[in-house]
Amino acid sequence: MWLSSPAALMEGLFKHTNDATSRVLAVNDCSLSDVKTQVCCGALHAHAGDLETARSLARKNIDAFDEFLGSGATAQNLPTIIINAAGCGALLKDYGELLKDDPLYADRATRFGSQVKDVTEFLIQREVRRGAEIDQTVTYDAPCHLYHAQKVQTAPQQLLSTINGLNYVQLEGMQDCCGGAGIYNLSEPEMSEAILSDKMARVKATGARILTTANPGCHMQLGAGLRMFDVDCHVAHVVELLDESYRRAGYYQSKKESTTPLYPNQRAKRVAASKTRDRARPINSSPATRLK
Repeated sequence: MWLSSPAALMEGLFKHTNDATSRVLAVNDCSLSDVKTQVCCGALHAHAGDLETARSLARKNIDAFDEFLGSGATAQNLPTIIINAAGCGALLKDYGELLKDDPLYADRATRFGSQVKDVTEFLIQREVRRGAEIDQTVTYDAPCHLYHAQKVQTAPQQLLSTINGLNYVQLEGMQDCCGGAGIYNLSEPEMSEAILSDKMARVKATGARILTTANPGCHMQLGAGLRMFDVDCHVAHVVELLDESYRRAGYYQSKKESTTPLYPNQRAKRVAASKTRDRARPINSSPATRLK
């Protein structure tokens, strides 16, 4: 059994990515369960220095997952906890350190952290089912919390390599920060924009039409940068491309199981030049249609 841990920010702003993650895991024969009583992981609180709130949330999550598993859980049959948000995954894996001085939770927190895997990390350790071809030029920007904190450094690119037809172009400095950095873009906006400017120049140089990443904060920061610096590209989570490949292959029988659009519709994009619509639309939800 595999348990999902949908990050609060992901469920609120990127539910389509959570849905894509669930579909992709199902295609790869994963029995997925959602722990309904889980709460925010506490990452944003930790980023802001509010460690007490982060610890309180960590305890609630540990209790929620233990209650869900029941007394039958042992070290040998613990399920994997899947996460698709790098910042959240980094803290979840680090619950043992966060609660190391709590005699009631230290061991449980360490055990919890050992169960957590990023979805790309998890999938690439299996024989990933292949879908249909996607003929697009793609690049990847590594979230700091995935590349540096979790040391998951090649799984996302490996996952992209399982999709036939993709022209993957390496992004120079893909492991460098985009300027999002948790809440850094809010606390230090000028420095954040300077970092973002350099990142956008590198993205533009790849010629990619799809920029992939694996963290909601990076997704929003990069999406803002593409608009701010007029780069003709679109941001998507790595798992969304695999989801689209599976849709094309006909793995999703129900019409309701439609995937997230990945590529901007050019006509809609021209219409979006209207200042009124530009102001009304969130940066991460530009009009789009499925890849053709």
